[in-house]
Amino acid sequence: METVINSLVYTAPPVNRKEILRYLNAECETEELKTLIDETLKEVESVLSYKVCYGEFAVTASGNSIDFKVCRATSSDLAKNLCKAKKAVIFAATIGVKFDILATRYAKMSPAKALVLQAIGNERIESLCDTFNRDITAKYTSTKPRFSPGYGDLDLKMQRDIFKVLDCSRRIGLTLNESLLMSPQKSVTAIIGIC
Repeated sequence: METVINSLVYTAPPVNRKEILRYLNAECETEELKTLIDETLKEVESVLSYKVCYGEFAVTASGNSIDFKVCRATSSDLAKNLCKAKKAVIFAATIGVKFDILATRYAKMSPAKALVLQAIGNERIESLCDTFNRDITAKYTSTKPRFSPGYGDLDLKMQRDIFKVLDCSRRIGLTLNESLLMSPQKSVTAIIGIC
């Protein structure tokens, strides 16, 4: 039976200003910082796209070996995370390439705005992942915390398998280079165990 890969486009999730401040390593939001965040949020609002592609796969985990039927991984940390899981959702998410274009422009024009933009990008991609994660949990009730390549002892090289299985480039415009860096830069791949 062929695995179905789904693609979703979300509306912008609510903004979590506390997370933006955390990414900025700011203890409080001064009036100047508030203005800069507000201006930057308004500017990025029209350039961000919230896209996810995913598939549901049978999974077995034993020791440090995980078998998704479509690919395999070696990681004792992921195996612990997926213990008791019968299925797993493998997904990729991105806020789009236009963010990268804006980030490049601000890196040259305004270091302060570039820093705020990066914090907003981090918050936006995490909010997208959280929203998708909540949707999966609502569908299945019992899920495990999401786990990404590069966490613990899960090799970043697993990105290659995820990209191949999900066809990320065609589905959501997400690519992976030889150094395992994703483009657009504010993108995530992860696994959610379903109990």
